[in-house]
Amino acid sequence: MKSLSLSQPHLIIMVGVPGSGKTFFAEKFADTFHAPYVSHEKLLTLIGDPTIFIDGIFYHQLTELLKTRQSILVEGAADTRAQRLELAKLARTAGYETILIWVQTEPATAKSRYQRENKLNRAASPEEYDKLVQRFAQPTAIEKPVVISGKHTYATQAKIILKKLSEPRAEISKHITPPTRNESPEPSSRRRNITIR
Repeated sequence: MKSLSLSQPHLIIMVGVPGSGKTFFAEKFADTFHAPYVSHEKLLTLIGDPTIFIDGIFYHQLTELLKTRQSILVEGAADTRAQRLELAKLARTAGYETILIWVQTEPATAKSRYQRENKLNRAASPEEYDKLVQRFAQPTAIEKPVVISGKHTYATQAKIILKKLSEPRAEISKHITPPTRNESPEPSSRRRNITIR
């Protein structure tokens, strides 16, 4: 059984325009690594009543899952920078690191996917899609998003994310262990094998 065994749990926030491939990646990644996955859209679909305040349910579920100290994927409720900052603050308070994954796909493909997946939903009109796209605020460099293509295979996407998640450990492991008091450092000309942990 694969799991995300990270030194610190992460809140993995999926962002992108509708139809970019966020749900596809998030579901596969969560299944692969047995990670909890909270989807704002899924909650809305399950409840089926647009008048119910889904955000409250979404944040309640997320707050409860943060208690598990497991890495978690979230999708939805992150279209604006203010929403992403709110999620990051909630994560930091619970002792989590955040990683923002921005799934990008060219506009025509994303729109086609969205309309195909929401064929029966009256909100899938071209006008409604355009409103959703306009509401999405692209992440800024300050947010340090990890960009993946919504047209790449899941394996390629997952490699990029796993590499990013393992970076903190790689940075720590670049430091050479200093010699103990009883050892004297070897002159650089005599060093042959330096172990990097």
